[in-house]
Amino acid sequence: MIELILRIRNSLAAKLILAVGVVLLITIATWAFFNIRYQKEKMMKNMVAGTDRLTTTIRLGTHYAMMLNSRDEINQIINNIGRQPEIKNIRIYNKAGEIKYTNNPNEVEQTTNIKAEACHICHRTDPPMADVPLEGRTRIFPSPAGYRLLGIISPIRNEPGCSTGDCHVHPEDKKILGALDVVISLESTDRELLMEERGIIGLAGFVFLITSAMIFVFVLRFVNQPIRRLIDGTRRIARGDYASKVRLPQADELGQLAVAVNQMSDEIASSQRELNNQRDEYQNLFERVPCLITVQDHNYRLLRYNHEFSQRFSPEPGDFCYHAYKGRSEKCVACPVDKTFADGLSHHTEESGVDKDGSTKHWLVRTSPIKDASGLIVAAMEISLDITQRRQLEVDLQKSEKKYHAIFSNIPNPVFVLDLETLRIVDCNRSVTTVYGFSVEEMVGRSFMTLFHPDERDHYAFKVVTCSMINQARHLNREGKGLFVNIRISPSEYSGQKVLLVTTSDITKRLEAEQQLIQASKMATLGEMATGVAHELNQPLSVIKTVSSFCMRKINAAEPIAEEILSTMLGKVDNNVDRATRIINHMRQFARKSDMQMDHIQLNEVLKSAFEIFSQQLKVRGIRVEWDVCETLPRIHGDPSRLEQVFINLLLNARDAIESQWSDAPATDADNAKTIQLWTGMEDSRVTCRVCDTGTGMPETIVEKIFEPFFTTKEVGKGTGLGLSISYGIVKECGGTIEATANVPHGTCFILRFPVAGETAEKNGGNT
Repeated sequence: MIELILRIRNSLAAKLILAVGVVLLITIATWAFFNIRYQKEKMMKNMVAGTDRLTTTIRLGTHYAMMLNSRDEINQIINNIGRQPEIKNIRIYNKAGEIKYTNNPNEVEQTTNIKAEACHICHRTDPPMADVPLEGRTRIFPSPAGYRLLGIISPIRNEPGCSTGDCHVHPEDKKILGALDVVISLESTDRELLMEERGIIGLAGFVFLITSAMIFVFVLRFVNQPIRRLIDGTRRIARGDYASKVRLPQADELGQLAVAVNQMSDEIASSQRELNNQRDEYQNLFERVPCLITVQDHNYRLLRYNHEFSQRFSPEPGDFCYHAYKGRSEKCVACPVDKTFADGLSHHTEESGVDKDGSTKHWLVRTSPIKDASGLIVAAMEISLDITQRRQLEVDLQKSEKKYHAIFSNIPNPVFVLDLETLRIVDCNRSVTTVYGFSVEEMVGRSFMTLFHPDERDHYAFKVVTCSMINQARHLNREGKGLFVNIRISPSEYSGQKVLLVTTSDITKRLEAEQQLIQASKMATLGEMATGVAHELNQPLSVIKTVSSFCMRKINAAEPIAEEILSTMLGKVDNNVDRATRIINHMRQFARKSDMQMDHIQLNEVLKSAFEIFSQQLKVRGIRVEWDVCETLPRIHGDPSRLEQVFINLLLNARDAIESQWSDAPATDADNAKTIQLWTGMEDSRVTCRVCDTGTGMPETIVEKIFEPFFTTKEVGKGTGLGLSISYGIVKECGGTIEATANVPHGTCFILRFPVAGETAEKNGGNT
């Protein structure tokens, strides 16, 4: 019996039947309870509604008789209605609680306690309530015979007909005249409720039994039997019988579970085969892995070792680790195997020893404990990786680092390593001390921007991180003196962080030499222009001389001078004085030594300004100038005074080439051929200027050399060879290009191209 109880207790089918039965019982019982309660509530609501309709019918039926004060007719109506078996009492109370009409004659004129149950509904408050809902006017109470009674009391209100009638007059302020109380028996209703309750309970019990029986059969057939088959199948799999299968001819979840168990059996068989293969593979890897592997006991004897260890050291059976491949008679002082046996952790170290061939070897050694099932350390595995080549590479790397550090420190230009985000100097070479006067220790850690003038730091901070090159930037040395440098910037990595590698070149002396060279070129140009300038000044002086001579003759002859003539002559004098002043000022400004001042300028204006100095002397020499300029040229970025020097040099070269070409030609032919063409316009989105002449031209072999310093095609004493070289540098500083090409049919064309203002700074990386 006890065994049967244990089997039932441990049976999934029994637990499932019990659980489903309990749930079903609770469900059906709950349904029966709420269904009975619903039926009771529904029947009682119907009884209350019917009684209320009966009360309304009685009140309306007696209304007319009450208006006529016909007592006999009222009694007759109440008695006729009260004969129905369900109606127990019909009473009409007046305001004082006296029973004026009833179906029981013995109750007439009896006075009821105003606090009695029927009257207490309205009289529980002072003053009494005039309006009470139906639920408040309904009461259920037991009868002496034991069954229940339902009573509804309704107020009889003072209507307009009652207050104006001649037979009995009630004051208008009296709202309630009395009450109608109807009591009916619930004996038959209770019998019906009892019968319906028993029917519902019986139906619930029947449904529970039938459903439980069906569940019991279903669980035994579709759950218990398949589970037993599954248990038998899994036990066979546990014994290693992977060939047998669980047969369940059903497609439900248990059938799918049987399929899954069969798949698990196949996968376990496959995994077992793979595990065996892996075991063999790992054994093979252990033997053939290209490092030294040994397994040692507590006495450091070799229990196992791989093929690599055997080939390299040829150990004897039972040999000690330290003797086998280190040639020692006792264990190492800092033995990682000893530490692993002591604390059960993995340890690593680097060791050196002598190989079979006698060479020194270096190994990276790592140990790991081997534990038994109880967790005790029974052996230790030691893996040694040959790092001799890596050690040699480390030595070579140290030598390389020393070499490149020496190169870095001795580069003649200052080199800075800047933090990419803060521009803080991470490192610098010793050339910083030579150029700036600061020691390396003083520079490291400070901001690179402190080398700039305080007013220019914000301007250059953006360019340092966005440009690859900054030309002619102004720095401050240790004494606060300014020096000009070219800065080259490139991103790099330094000690694992992103940095900027900055190289500066001190160009202060070079700029001073260039300035002196440009000034010398200006002086040479002024010397060549002396004749032309004298002619330019001679014309206004001639006008002034003529006017002064005319005035002197008139004064000596005591002859009056007409006001109109005097005004015209003095105007001529004034205009020519202004012209001479402009020429002298222009020459003074051209000869003045000035720093480069970049600005947005109009190229046509610079070209015309340079031409003003030559206009008269070119005309005297019979050289015709053809203008073809675009008046809507965009502005360029450049220095107007230096670009004017470029155009003056080009005009001088054109003048000399034309005179050299046409010096022996007939006058008429020379006059027609002596031409300088000045053209400006846009080509490929760049402002372009051409200065072409009809002079001697130049061979293609020397075109590439004409911009070299001190190279000239002129005779000795007539040229310095600096004009075109300086012009080339000035154009480059303005972001432009200059080239020379042949002019058709003869002569030379110089073509200058400049980017539009705004693009120059981007191209030059912020040149200043």
